[in-house]
Amino acid sequence: MTKEIVVGVTGASGAIYARRLLEVLSKDAKVHVIVSDVAEKIAAHEGVSLAGFNAEYHANDKLFASIASGSHKYDGMVVIPCSAKTLAAIANGYADNLITRTADVCLKEGRKCILVTREMPLSRIHLKNMLAAEEAGATIMPASPGFYHKPKTIDDLVDMVVARVLDHLDIEHNLIQRWSGYDA
Repeated sequence: MTKEIVVGVTGASGAIYARRLLEVLSKDAKVHVIVSDVAEKIAAHEGVSLAGFNAEYHANDKLFASIASGSHKYDGMVVIPCSAKTLAAIANGYADNLITRTADVCLKEGRKCILVTREMPLSRIHLKNMLAAEEAGATIMPASPGFYHKPKTIDDLVDMVVARVLDHLDIEHNLIQRWSGYDA
């Protein structure tokens, strides 16, 4: 059965994570994409295109999109990267655009909602919002790649983060070599 995933891209640095996730998901899943206005500007500044994937694109101000309704069944949502502003909105149920409304629906319907935060350092406010979002059912996944797979390129680091997202969506992949233990 084909998975249906919503991908929200917000105004934090790290559009490369969203691009890679879309590359992988658009091969085998039904994908909905919402890109905020600030995310478009940051992606352009970072030299990353989020266009052209086999996906249905939605404008962030179109709250009448099907994915904004609990009756539209999909398997989960990933906000990647997730800005501190979007984290705050999701954590506090402030659904003023399609990304935050869809995340709100995702949480109320008990679906997988992954927030790939991309902020540092974290203030007490960020940490409280992360805790509130997690208590509401979101998975908080900071874009914090590991190094046990001995990355050689930036793409290797990006794949590490995207691989963890895919794992939490229960989507098979071969982006990284899995940890197999360490014999000292």
